[in-house]
Amino acid sequence: MTERLGVMVCGHGSRDEDAVGEFAVLAERLAERFPQWPVDYGYLEFATPIIRTGLDNLLERGVNRVLAVPGMLFAAGHAKNDIPSVLNAYAAGKPGLSIQYGRELGIDLKMLRAAGERVQQALTAAGDGVSRHDTLLVVVGRGASDPDANSNVAKVTRMLWEGIGFGWAETAYSGVTFPLVEPALEKAVRLGFKRIVVFPYFLFTGILVQRIYDATDRVAARHPEIEFVKAPYLNDHPLVIETMVERVGEILEGANNMNCQLCKYREQFLGFEAEVGLRQESHHHHVEGLSARAGQDHDHHHGHDHDHDHLHHHDHDRGHDHGHHHHHAHEHGHAHGHDHAHDHHHHPYPHADHPLGPRTLKEGA
Repeated sequence: MTERLGVMVCGHGSRDEDAVGEFAVLAERLAERFPQWPVDYGYLEFATPIIRTGLDNLLERGVNRVLAVPGMLFAAGHAKNDIPSVLNAYAAGKPGLSIQYGRELGIDLKMLRAAGERVQQALTAAGDGVSRHDTLLVVVGRGASDPDANSNVAKVTRMLWEGIGFGWAETAYSGVTFPLVEPALEKAVRLGFKRIVVFPYFLFTGILVQRIYDATDRVAARHPEIEFVKAPYLNDHPLVIETMVERVGEILEGANNMNCQLCKYREQFLGFEAEVGLRQESHHHHVEGLSARAGQDHDHHHGHDHDHDHLHHHDHDRGHDHGHHHHHAHEHGHAHGHDHAHDHHHHPYPHADHPLGPRTLKEGA
């Protein structure tokens, strides 16, 4: 059989139409870089096309070897559990189809340069009235129940802090873990800096990014003596596209191993010891393809603010090749907070009651 390559970009999905549109643009930019291959995309939940639809489109174009990459910054539950589970289930029913899975964007010099340019863009717009040494940077990540992913956000913070030369820097998260944005900013204002730059380390806009900006506005209103600057998120920065192109190339080169040294599902990670060796599966079947309106209805009726924490069963060692070579069967937990029950088990996040974490969000929302 003649090999026919195709590229599949796998996203999370959002109830925000602008976020869905921005992800589609990212896929289009990637297609421009691979004119020799069909390129398609799909989402886990809350948006269409779903991942299976994108894979169907590739097969209709004669593709029998799919190079799948997660359009995600870090490898937490979605990249480690849900996407591989969907790809495995799809490939299991398609004899002759090979799906190889690449790694997340991760800690990468190009991504750091893109982040630095977004922060610098905000500083330029704010003007020269405050020195770097009198400015505090707050980098905000998505937040997950995976400490490895959370620690990567902290590393981005340090690299930007040291690279640009801010007086101080802090890390915050939009949900699931701690500290959340508003309590983090309230702590930061006590340090006495004249300007605070808030940078959402996110690929796309959406409910969580707006939540970050809204929290910034609330704290700024309480502290008019401090200048608050809201930096833009990454979006389709050219260096983000370059990193995605590189991730596809890594699959072909066999160099796309995911970093498993600090994976809580493989190693005895401090505070998460009970999650070693668990199997996984995706739970997203119940929200696949929901429109933004349907997602809001789902949110309204079930208290789903997309900060949930489910356990997923998934065996990485299927008949097709996951490029990151997680050849172990385990159950991954990931960051979501459904207040409603599904047919899968929840593994509790050990710090769900942290006073600067999800409890704060529920009390202050």
